[in-house]
Amino acid sequence: MTEVTAPAAAGPAASAPAAGGQPGLALRSSEFRRGREDSWRDLETLVAVIETRGVRALSADDLQRLPLLYRTALSSLSVARSIALDRNLLLYLENLALRGYLAVYGPRVSLLRGAGDFLVRGFPAAVMAARWHVLIAVLCTAVGGIAGFALTIGDESWFSSLVSTGLSAGRGPASSRADLHDHEIFAPWPGAVESFAVMANFLFTHNTVVGILTFSLGLACGVPTILLLLYQGLILGAFLALHANRELSVDFLGWVAIHGVTEIGAIILCGAAGLVIADKLLFPGRYSRVESVAIHGRIAAQIAVGAVLMFFVAAILEGGFRQLIQSTPWRFAIGAATGIGWLLYVVLCARRRPS
Repeated sequence: MTEVTAPAAAGPAASAPAAGGQPGLALRSSEFRRGREDSWRDLETLVAVIETRGVRALSADDLQRLPLLYRTALSSLSVARSIALDRNLLLYLENLALRGYLAVYGPRVSLLRGAGDFLVRGFPAAVMAARWHVLIAVLCTAVGGIAGFALTIGDESWFSSLVSTGLSAGRGPASSRADLHDHEIFAPWPGAVESFAVMANFLFTHNTVVGILTFSLGLACGVPTILLLLYQGLILGAFLALHANRELSVDFLGWVAIHGVTEIGAIILCGAAGLVIADKLLFPGRYSRVESVAIHGRIAAQIAVGAVLMFFVAAILEGGFRQLIQSTPWRFAIGAATGIGWLLYVVLCARRRPS
């Protein structure tokens, strides 16, 4: 941040009118600074100490003076704006007020510690706080899955209607059992570069876009969020029916389980975060709608950020390990392990007391 230094005190020449100037403004600026500038300098000194050595470098007396000096600077800035003093003074006070705000209200922990607190406490606690919204998101996805399976199992023309060309990647009613078995479920591993660099990056980007969209559309009273969750279930159900008709349902579920537990779980959490926003928008309680969303929006944001991290893990599993592991039982084992791991992580960490 560029530091703006305090304007020099006006000397006698300040009161002399310049050609076409306003002598009253110069006099008023000088009078305004008189009696206030010492407190600004004190605040600037304390803020500089905090910026260089941290808040612990201040003495007990300085810590007591800091908020008082900050409020004094804010009051000075408010008055300066109302009487339109010179621009240099306004810039100085605005800069000082911003630095003072960060010193008084800024985070007291490092970025690394803040990230650790989010992973150990913030994200799991937010998920537990929204557990009913998570349950609704699970039910929406399950209903979509059942509907997609029921529609496609008897009439595979539904597959083309439910699954876009980009998502189907050439799979459809014309695919034979050998095509799906040899070129999809048990396709050879393409190598580390293709798996971890290319494929994982594509999957992470695509899934994150879907997840953030599901979350953000909660502002539309949650209706688009529910529809997107239903649609994700429809796609999964249609794919399962396509493979079930070729007696590949178990192998397909194993192929999906290795990454799907994490990926689908993240989509559900994004949907739950969107439903939190919708809930507080529709039922704000004793607050206004804007206040209610602002108060509870932090929980929703924490869930969405944590879900993005889950998408990263899912991309590594799907892009790197899904084809590397060619055993269906092992795929189920990994899927079960990740599911149990995520569940224990959320439940146990959510019970931790803040340090």
